[in-house]
Amino acid sequence: MSSSPSVPSTGTATAECGCPEVYPDWDGKDVDLCGHHVHRLPIPTFIHMPIAYDLYVDKQRRAIASLGLKEVWPGFTLTRTGMLGGSLMRLLEPMRSSLSRHVQVLPCPFNLRGVLHHGNISTIHKAVRQMQMDLIDQGCAPKELYICHLSCPACAERRGEKILLLRRWVESPMLKKRAKTAG
Repeated sequence: MSSSPSVPSTGTATAECGCPEVYPDWDGKDVDLCGHHVHRLPIPTFIHMPIAYDLYVDKQRRAIASLGLKEVWPGFTLTRTGMLGGSLMRLLEPMRSSLSRHVQVLPCPFNLRGVLHHGNISTIHKAVRQMQMDLIDQGCAPKELYICHLSCPACAERRGEKILLLRRWVESPMLKKRAKTAG
């Protein structure tokens, strides 16, 4: 049901705005990021709204550079929010180890379903609901949602906004059984 993500050659972030030039083609795909190294930075949120988001994105970029780490897709940030806290996560190239407490290895399995949404954050609810229903119909239990902004506000006005929605999921025997009896 899932496949390993293909890792292209590393790109660079656009100098003027920081939008990722290269990002994964995960639209409509399931990927398993099991065992990938990530830089995870906690961020403050209030009712799922990040506080000082751009400041923390820049702080994470500087931290990765100062540690001498390389990103798989520079500027590609997975954002998870909650009622009072969240995190920013960036995928790193394989390494032996790091002394930073922010560098972690993703657990196994770490399955994600991707959907590329053309629109702003206020219009994602339909895409998220459809993705969730598709997962349930396939016998998978939806878990946390990661939002990846693929365009900054300046680029969004010129070319339109793109957001990659990534929903983590796990297989559920109960949902699989229910899907078989319904189908």
